[in-house]
Amino acid sequence: MIDRIAFAHIRQLLQEFSAVAILGPRQVGKTTLALKMSDALGANGVYLDLESPSDLAKLADAEAFLEAHAGQLVILDEVQRAPDLFAMLRGVIDRRRRSHQRTGQFLLLGSASGQLLAQSSESLAGRLAYAELPTLLAIEAPDLAAAPHERLWVRGGFPDSVLASSDAASMRWRQQFITTYLERDIPQLGPRIPAQTLRRLWTMLAHEQGQLINAAKLAASLAVSGQTVARYVDLLCDLMLVRRLQPWASNEGKRLVKAPKIYVRDSGLVHALLGLPTRDSILGHPVAGGSWEGWAIENIIAAAPESTTATFYRTSAGAEVDLVLELPNAQRWAIEIKRSKAPVVSKGFHTGSADVQATHQWVVYPGDDVFPMAPHINATPLTHLMNALQKMNSD
Repeated sequence: MIDRIAFAHIRQLLQEFSAVAILGPRQVGKTTLALKMSDALGANGVYLDLESPSDLAKLADAEAFLEAHAGQLVILDEVQRAPDLFAMLRGVIDRRRRSHQRTGQFLLLGSASGQLLAQSSESLAGRLAYAELPTLLAIEAPDLAAAPHERLWVRGGFPDSVLASSDAASMRWRQQFITTYLERDIPQLGPRIPAQTLRRLWTMLAHEQGQLINAAKLAASLAVSGQTVARYVDLLCDLMLVRRLQPWASNEGKRLVKAPKIYVRDSGLVHALLGLPTRDSILGHPVAGGSWEGWAIENIIAAAPESTTATFYRTSAGAEVDLVLELPNAQRWAIEIKRSKAPVVSKGFHTGSADVQATHQWVVYPGDDVFPMAPHINATPLTHLMNALQKMNSD
C-alpha cells in the first residue's frame, strides 16, 4: 500500500476537531485512507457508504445509530448524498462535547467539494475541518514518477489507473471513469447536463491545458452561452476534476492578464480525453508540454503548506511566471516549469519574478540534479521542490 502524505495531516486534524471532511474525486483513495486511519487510531471504526441503500437505511434514526456507536470513529462516505445529516451531526457533536468527547468523532468523505462545503459550513462551523486528498503524488510513488517510463504522469494519479497491468488496461480504466462520471455521477448530483456536451467541453479543456480560459470560444464551439460554459466549468471544478488557476493580483499599474488558466487536474484524464495511451503518443502531441506543466503544478500545490496561495503571473508586455506561491513564512516563490532536460530561462520569467518580488526562483525540469541557472535561479527536479515544501509543513 502506498503511504499518502495527507495521512499525518488528517490524523492531526482528528486530534483537534470533532469531525474531519476528506475531499477528493471518486476513486482517489479516500475510503482506503479512512479505514487505515481507523485502524491506526484503534477506534474500532464504523463505515457507512451513503450510496448503499442498506447503509443509508441504518441512518433512518440517525441519532439512535450514532448514540449506539459513541466512542467509535464513524466514517460516512459520499456524505453530500445526505445533506439533512449535517444539522443532526451538530447536535450529536455538541452533546458529546459536554460529556468531554471533543475530538475525533467523525470522518466525512465527499467527492463534490463545493456542495459539501455549502451543506456543512453553517451547521458544522467550528466543529469540522477540511482536508483534500489529491491523486497520487510524485513523492508518494517516486519509482512510478521516474524516467524513462514516467508512469505517474502518463497514466495519472488515480491508484487503479497507475497500478494497472498495462498502458492499455490503464486507458480502459480511465475511459470508464470518465463515462461513469458523465452518465451516472453528475446526474446524481442534480444538474441536468447532456453527457455528450459535457464530454466535449472536458475534451476541449484538455486540448487547452494550461491556457487562459476563453469562455466565448468554448461557448461558440458548444453552441451554448458563455454563462452556461461558466456553469459547466464550475461543476467540473466542484468535482475536483478541473482547476482554475487565478492570476496574481497587485495594486501596481501594470497591465496584468485577468483571465484564469485552466487545467484538467489529473494528467491521465488529459491523455484519456485526447486518446493518448502511451508516453510516445503523448510526446508526439502538442499537449505534452501543457500536460506536464499541469501535472507539476498539481503536485507542487498538494505538497505546499496548507495556507499557501497559488496563482500565476502574466502581463500584456510578456512577463510571465507559471506558478507563484505565497507561503505562510512570508516567502514568495516564482516557479517556471519546463519539460526540457536542458531548460532555458526566458526574459519574461526574470521580469515576472522581479515584478512579484519573488524571494526564491525555481525552474522545475524532468532531470535529477539541482543546479544554478542564473543568479538566484536554480533548476530543480519536481520531487526536490516538493520535499522542500513538505519540510515547511513539519517545521
